[in-house]
Amino acid sequence: MKSQPSLKREIGLFSALSTVMGTVIGGGVFFKVAAVVGATQSTSLTLLAWVLGGLLTLCGGLSAAELAAAIPKTGGAIKYLEYTYGKLPGFLMGWALILVYYPANIAALSIIFSTQVLNLFNLSAIWHIPIAVACAASLAGLNFLGAQVGGAFQSIALIFKLIPLAIIVIFGLLAPSNVSVSLWPVSAGAHLDFWHAFSSGLLATMFAYDGWISIGNIAGEMKSPEKDLPKAIIGGLTLITLIYAIVNFVFLKTLPLDQLAGNQNAASQAAQVIFGPAGGKLVTVGILISVYGAINGYTLTGMRIPFAMASEDALPFSQQLKKLSPHTYVPYFAGLVQLGISLLMIFMGSFDTLTDMLVFVMWIFNVMLFVALFVLRRREPQLKRPYRVPGYPVIPIIAIVGGLFIVVVTIVTQTGLALVGVGLTLLGIPVYYGHRYRN
Repeated sequence: MKSQPSLKREIGLFSALSTVMGTVIGGGVFFKVAAVVGATQSTSLTLLAWVLGGLLTLCGGLSAAELAAAIPKTGGAIKYLEYTYGKLPGFLMGWALILVYYPANIAALSIIFSTQVLNLFNLSAIWHIPIAVACAASLAGLNFLGAQVGGAFQSIALIFKLIPLAIIVIFGLLAPSNVSVSLWPVSAGAHLDFWHAFSSGLLATMFAYDGWISIGNIAGEMKSPEKDLPKAIIGGLTLITLIYAIVNFVFLKTLPLDQLAGNQNAASQAAQVIFGPAGGKLVTVGILISVYGAINGYTLTGMRIPFAMASEDALPFSQQLKKLSPHTYVPYFAGLVQLGISLLMIFMGSFDTLTDMLVFVMWIFNVMLFVALFVLRRREPQLKRPYRVPGYPVIPIIAIVGGLFIVVVTIVTQTGLALVGVGLTLLGIPVYYGHRYRN
């Protein structure tokens, strides 16, 4: 009998670093500035929200990296939860990733990609859905060619997406400004409550920083996961925080607050001020490359989730989901399922609704991951840990407190959306027990 092909260890440090940065740096840095400024109405509080959002994400990355290095298995965070808490919590996270997180990211970013194509070429709105569908489908097809192809494209996309960001930063910092940027004292806009403005602004940054934990999903295909995985997470998030802070400073010094707040074309308009009319098109091309690379990152890592779960017969139709292409060793059936859910969301969802829901659901499980660090340190002190989080226990505690803040504020301010996210996640409970019963 011919043996089942296994995943190949082909992904090195640079491809892993590219996956972290390429997945995180997407449309958020361009599109969420409007929401952050709209919430804070303040240059100082806007920059503080971006910096603290990055520091919170970095604390989370530093904490999760210990779990990733100690448990370097394909499936990533699912395996960390399963190892710590048992089968059901791990299954529920996998279920949420398959049903909500990855398809919603792919769908939301495909919608943004299509919007930018329409603006760039002045196309009719009738092409909006077809372009979004073609975007998602083309990247699924690219990743069906193999993990090495998907990883290589991620590296190339990262290089090209950083070029327009670098140009904006360099010329934007040197260009004269008629806008006064106040960094101190840190305060909200007139007639706004400081804590409400700050919490809303911080929440708005979270989608821009999201995606960092996806790298754990491909640990089983990395050449040296114990050594390279922590480096990829820590190095990538540090660079991303620095890039986001500088880019937003350029936006704030180029356009007044009332032109940034709620303006989805703020990045293009800022580029027009810096470079002239051609600048808007340059930034639009940069956004297209950035978003396309981000979708590739989610496609590459997302299809490994149902494959890893099906390999342990944890899902219905596991025999199909765990199949690998005999030539490229890619879980093609799992990729088709992910694409199908993504296309459904493209027809039914909107950018803000999809992104808000996926961030909320993910941070529930993120908090569980940070707590798992303490559980395993106490329960299994002899567990091999090639990397240990620095500043223990302060760094993981900051990650936990920050994660709880995000979850609670979302529940209070967007109760309906939170209920939908929780409901879809809890649907996994009858699926889990039903599948176990049938087996």
